[in-house]
Amino acid sequence: MANLTLNSKVQLNSGYDIPRLGFGVWQTPTDICEEVVKHAFKSGYKHVDSAAAYRNEAPCGKAILSSALNREDIFFTSKVPARALSYENTLAQVEKTLKETGLTYIDLMLLHAPYGGRDARKGAWKALVEAHNEGKICSIGVSNYGVHHLDEMEEYIQELEKEGKGKGGVISVNQLEIHPWLPRTDIVEWCQKRGIVVEAYSPLVRGERMEEKVLQPLTKKYGKTAAQVLLRWSLQKGLVPLPKSVTPSRIEENANIFDFELTPEEMKTLEMDEYSPVCWDPTIAKLEQ
Repeated sequence: MANLTLNSKVQLNSGYDIPRLGFGVWQTPTDICEEVVKHAFKSGYKHVDSAAAYRNEAPCGKAILSSALNREDIFFTSKVPARALSYENTLAQVEKTLKETGLTYIDLMLLHAPYGGRDARKGAWKALVEAHNEGKICSIGVSNYGVHHLDEMEEYIQELEKEGKGKGGVISVNQLEIHPWLPRTDIVEWCQKRGIVVEAYSPLVRGERMEEKVLQPLTKKYGKTAAQVLLRWSLQKGLVPLPKSVTPSRIEENANIFDFELTPEEMKTLEMDEYSPVCWDPTIAKLEQ
């Protein structure tokens, strides 16, 4: 595979580029979030993943605007709350996120989960497309969408496109919990066939699998931590991992994964026949939910 670096990016269906490694701020307290994100920038990250539900968009915005980095060199993601999907609520959330962060545009806005029913999902997507077309959002996508939700999305993108060229929008990202014990091969293959970038949240399995025997020979061989091996697996699967930490040394450690590469055989040892989520799992929600 091509040599990856901390500056590696991949092109989205929107035409914009997204950094291959992101920094997650889920459950990062508001009072420390700005400093944590600043430390991530100093450690080489240029990609921050937040959400309205995290209640820390504002400190992320402050960290971005006060950074020595140029705004165009930072990739910022937020998400529309899962239980508030509708056309009106999504338009309002875009405006609220812009106001909260102080940013003039959002790099990526996702629908946080496929709840609310078909009309709510279609309306929310339509609102994202409009915000994108107005230049408020560079790229749009979804989070926690299963194959059946994605199939439905293709249908209503086609329906919206009948209203005029560009009205349907394009899915740039699907963000999911993914790690060796939850590979979600069906969803990943669906997305990758369509050029949709798959982001992996909880790529470190919330620290619950660090002592697994399968990781031990790899940590010894490469002189890396279990977390670094898991992040390297994610990168080599073609995913965009979003590790989260509030500890400076671990933030740095999670970015130090570009000086080794797992062999194809080693990658196969990490192919687990399991379906073991450690987070919520909206991908299995019924279309009526």
